[in-house]
Amino acid sequence: MNRYPKLLLTACLALPFSSMASPLIVVADQGGASALPYYQDLVPEPTGQGAMQQNMGVHGAGAFPVQSAQLTPGSVQGRVINAPGLQPIFLVGDDELSKTWLSQHREHLKQIQAVGIVINVANAERFAEVSRWAADLKLVPAPANELAGRLSIRHYPVLITATAIQ
Repeated sequence: MNRYPKLLLTACLALPFSSMASPLIVVADQGGASALPYYQDLVPEPTGQGAMQQNMGVHGAGAFPVQSAQLTPGSVQGRVINAPGLQPIFLVGDDELSKTWLSQHREHLKQIQAVGIVINVANAERFAEVSRWAADLKLVPAPANELAGRLSIRHYPVLITATAIQ
């Protein structure tokens, strides 16, 4: 017995009822300023067939300045977190403490394939300087106030993994 005509008939009968579905309801809209200016200039560099992306580039000046007012350079109290599946990320800024921290932790950050977020940087030239400090680590400029609030972080530089903030 062929089931396709029965399936087609069921689909045709269901179509009129699908248009009677109620409109979507907005559960929450917290407003705030659009983050689009920080992301519109992020353009991944092209990759060859089978090649890994080497670096995510920032083109143009629309992403700057990047400011994370809730975060300041300083010592971070390490603690355990539970964030399964989180790719290791680190937060740094354009300051001497971040420069020193990057030089001390660069190899470990490379081993765990951590991605860096430069959270306080004035312009593209300063971002290029921070990128030189990081050598071949992947970096993107972006504010981190919301992340800091969610994880109760007040200082940087900091490494955030699936199991710890350190």
